[in-house]
Amino acid sequence: MNSQNTPVHIRLWHRDFWLMAIANTLLTTAIYMLVPTMPRWLIDVQGFTTTEVALAMASFGVGLFSFGLFVSFLVQYFRRNHVCIWSIALMTALIFSLYYFNTRFCQFVEVPFIILHRFVLGAFFGLAQMVLTSTLIIDTCESYQRTEANHSAAWFGRFALSIGPLAGLLLNRLFNFDAVLLAAAGCLAVSLILIMLVSFPFRAPSDNISATSLDRFFLTHGFPLFVNLQLVMLAVGILFSTALSELFFSMMMAGFLLAILSQRFVFRDAELKSEVVTGLILIAAALLMMVTRTQQIVDFAAPLFIGLGTGIIGSRFLLFFIKLSRHCQRGTSQSTFMLGWESGIAWGLGIGIAFFYGDGKMALIASLVLIAVALLMYHFTHNWFAKHKNR
Repeated sequence: MNSQNTPVHIRLWHRDFWLMAIANTLLTTAIYMLVPTMPRWLIDVQGFTTTEVALAMASFGVGLFSFGLFVSFLVQYFRRNHVCIWSIALMTALIFSLYYFNTRFCQFVEVPFIILHRFVLGAFFGLAQMVLTSTLIIDTCESYQRTEANHSAAWFGRFALSIGPLAGLLLNRLFNFDAVLLAAAGCLAVSLILIMLVSFPFRAPSDNISATSLDRFFLTHGFPLFVNLQLVMLAVGILFSTALSELFFSMMMAGFLLAILSQRFVFRDAELKSEVVTGLILIAAALLMMVTRTQQIVDFAAPLFIGLGTGIIGSRFLLFFIKLSRHCQRGTSQSTFMLGWESGIAWGLGIGIAFFYGDGKMALIASLVLIAVALLMYHFTHNWFAKHKNR
């Protein structure tokens, strides 16, 4: 049968896995808290132009790739959990330094400083995510539980796509951007502590370790899937560049919950192609509602559809990458999925701010066009995947 259902193993949900999954949520939440709040702060308080803000937000996506070639070397030459811990510690220091600079010196920040700050933050976030998702989470479970572990841990991080912006907007409205920075640094600090509570056995490094490698970084033969995923997340990133409310992200979270239920019950034995197609149609319907309708129900239904569509698309593409991976490439497939997801949002956010800031309708139309292209491309991508999958 050309369908797939991820099994549930109760034994997977032990203490160490819970700690790692929650750490992943907090790590990602800290980053997404800045998505709706930092551009406003840079424009309204710091006086940046939209082009400068766009470059700053998009540089995060470029930074994600900067450590990729060295991940395999780092996790073998140094203890893998230490690489993740130090990456998160440096992220915490970066965010706190921005808070300290803003509150203590009360000076306007320079454009190169912010662009470099976002780039380095993206670099360490990418490194932490690659190690966490491709190595540490897998190490906490048995071999037969790894697909479920990847699927479940990814959902913990996916919820941050709604939790982070919601928390950031609430803190920014109730207090100010400094409170957002402190909360983000706090989330990172707690994430770091949770990872430190997990014990990882020492593994001797392999002989003749290469300083650079695509291992744990990028699955080259999964490039068509990567591009298709990028198109979807570029649309989401452009959407996030518009003025969105706490209600939007609350309903998006409800959509994620529906996505989990639908995968378990609606798509349990459905044809494999149906999930991504349904998800893209749901996102397109939501964007069409936002463009053409002004009724209050749209404020509830559209983000619900976006959360539902994004949720099932994300889960299915992750499993596609896993099925494409060959022996000992599971970690590489995780990193490739993460890069497509996160860089798409970062670059979409930059495109939206640069070209559509203050023109929400045009931003929605641009997102809709990208979703249409992604849907058209998926017809070919799915057939390509069916011929090249390895699992």
